[in-house]
Amino acid sequence: MIARLTGRLVDKQPNRVVVDVGGVGYDVAVPLSTFYTLGDTGAPVSLRIHTHVREDTIALFGFATPLELLLFERLIAVSGIGPKVALSVLSGIEPEELVRAVRTEDTARLTAIPGVGKKTAERIGLELKDRLPRALAGVAGALVPAGEAGGGLRDDLLSALVNLGYHRAAAEKAIDRVVKRPEEGSFEDNLRAVLKSLTR
Repeated sequence: MIARLTGRLVDKQPNRVVVDVGGVGYDVAVPLSTFYTLGDTGAPVSLRIHTHVREDTIALFGFATPLELLLFERLIAVSGIGPKVALSVLSGIEPEELVRAVRTEDTARLTAIPGVGKKTAERIGLELKDRLPRALAGVAGALVPAGEAGGGLRDDLLSALVNLGYHRAAAEKAIDRVVKRPEEGSFEDNLRAVLKSLTR
């Protein structure tokens, strides 16, 4: 089972990339949210990987952030949604916005995603609504500025990281390394920096 690939980007298309790892090229399908974060051909790259095994094929799906990977795995657990549709969903809406749309049952926003019809949108909303609060409530709830959310930036970051599955003590240490002043920078910028620190 491949969980992560770190190497050099040798080919880059909007829906797929090839990562060279020690002379072996891995063909990885990616959503646009990941594609836009990648450097030019030849640049170093590190992707979290979901390995999808079927009787006739093994497919790799790559993601720049833990949130994208987590949402992808939640989506393919929804009845009638396979990896290709899940990838289309993540390509048609920002991960944080998808969390909000599911939690607020915004079917109109979900059906605006190319390839997602009304029935699929309703299934996503129905089946994910009860799953996302446990995994992502901290992320979705803290997407507004810390002052408006009714809590400090550090508390919001800690809640998001714990809900993403990180150990509380490790998350606190990473936050202390990254956030030098209580309200420095936006939540999203700090979350990216802390996640980067945790994956080094």
